[in-house]
Amino acid sequence: MRHPRYFLLPFFLLLTFMTQHVYAAPQSKLWPMWKQSNEDNPAVIDHQRWQQILDRYVITQDYNNLFRYAEVTASDKAMLDAYITSLTSLDPRNYSLDEQFAYWVNLYNAITVKLILDEYPVKSITKLGGFMSFGPWDDDVAVIAGEDITLNDIEHRILRPIWKDYRIHYAVNCASMGCPNLADVAYTGENYEERLNIAARQFTSSPKCALISDNTLVLSSIYEWYGEDFGNNEQEILRAIDRYRDGAKLEGWSGKIKYDYDWSLNKP
Repeated sequence: MRHPRYFLLPFFLLLTFMTQHVYAAPQSKLWPMWKQSNEDNPAVIDHQRWQQILDRYVITQDYNNLFRYAEVTASDKAMLDAYITSLTSLDPRNYSLDEQFAYWVNLYNAITVKLILDEYPVKSITKLGGFMSFGPWDDDVAVIAGEDITLNDIEHRILRPIWKDYRIHYAVNCASMGCPNLADVAYTGENYEERLNIAARQFTSSPKCALISDNTLVLSSIYEWYGEDFGNNEQEILRAIDRYRDGAKLEGWSGKIKYDYDWSLNKP
């Protein structure tokens, strides 16, 4: 979900680059083959196994939904694997757009949980991935309709360019404390609009979205990496945050703004 792209640099420059977490966020760029749907198909994709995982292992502490990775049983790991397999065996293009949205968001989040479980204990998702990579987002994680798929493909080549909804950033979860919460209710074709609003309200009302400290407004780095999805300038971004935010509004802020993100694992 949030990864930098590294270039060929001398080692000492690369080390500095990685240490400072400089990001070149992926652009929203459509993968054309996925922009198809069958609106005449009334079929509903089953996300019950994912809901069972969420019911058993997601807990809420303050404004955070945390995942109890250490407590996941072998049978529930197998159920998660079976759920992911059930999704990847489908061709989502055969379903309505509403069903597709839920499909991609749930698949993204379920695969992210699986990646953590496969390597647990791990301090941060940024420790996963290949040599000198920053996280697993460019790794092939599934084969769907004969195509290798990465997490970045799902978010930046499918969800963002097709639905063009900045609330997507509140829905996909990167297993980090700074990330918008992992939803404790599975997305469905029927509930996804309501769940997006809930996700947006939860995040924008939390201090990991916006916090005023020493006359500085500290925003989540999401609004720096993907600001173009929220608006053309800082005031438009603040207005987008205010749309769902409970509490003091941010639009009109004229002081200093900086950005921050907590990459530690979203566990109790």
